[in-house]
Amino acid sequence: MKILVIGDVFGRPGRRAIAELLPGLVDECKADMVVVNGENAAGGRGLTRKTAEELFEAPIDVMTAGNHIWEHEELHPYLESHNIIRPANTREPQPGKGWIVVEKGGARVGVVNLQGQIFMDEKGAAVTNPFHYMEAILPDVKSKSDIIIVDFHAEATSEKRALAWYLDGKIQALLGTHTHVQTADEHVMAKGMAYISDLGMTGPHESAIGLDGDVALHRFLSGDRKKFKVAEGMVRLEGVIVDIDVPSKRAVSIERIQRKL
Repeated sequence: MKILVIGDVFGRPGRRAIAELLPGLVDECKADMVVVNGENAAGGRGLTRKTAEELFEAPIDVMTAGNHIWEHEELHPYLESHNIIRPANTREPQPGKGWIVVEKGGARVGVVNLQGQIFMDEKGAAVTNPFHYMEAILPDVKSKSDIIIVDFHAEATSEKRALAWYLDGKIQALLGTHTHVQTADEHVMAKGMAYISDLGMTGPHESAIGLDGDVALHRFLSGDRKKFKVAEGMVRLEGVIVDIDVPSKRAVSIERIQRKL
């Protein structure tokens, strides 16, 4: 089974990349299922109902999120009824669900969204320890799924790597998001789990992780964080294609994807 997983969609340029590039990429990769992180699709900050519906016009099966999913309260009722998942390990009860099971290609695929703790303290809703939380829900997720993939939305590579060691052999893919910079460490681990530290960003790469370069420079030089502007140049879609052998519950391969608009 081949699962295409796309990194953080950023603003209008990212949404345009999804609309124009994703359908052809699905055919090219012969993907059975598509998972997209959409947490920054609305102007680079969060997700609205309108932008979610726009993204779902593309062949997306599940949309994952992260710390910015709480930016727009009008989205919260929409989380309950659509295939959008938010970080499962939020400390207080929050709208929506943190994991979902979708039947695709004759298999039940469990998709879990977790958020890291390191360097993430003041970003979005407070979260509990992702290691403990995943351990607690894993029996339930396994009982309902044939294979499991996790979008781990975290800042620190050390935390992502440690969770990879913890989950290898228990799930089929751990895929990092949040930094908007695609890493070159994709591989299948010893016990059969596909891993990459960060899927990258689907959006404007002539930027400071999606933000207009001049605005980002102004922020660093002045400390003024009020101004926000999505960049426009060098739009690119980034992610991975993971091939999983369902009977053995092991990943066969993981390959980085980059496509320019």
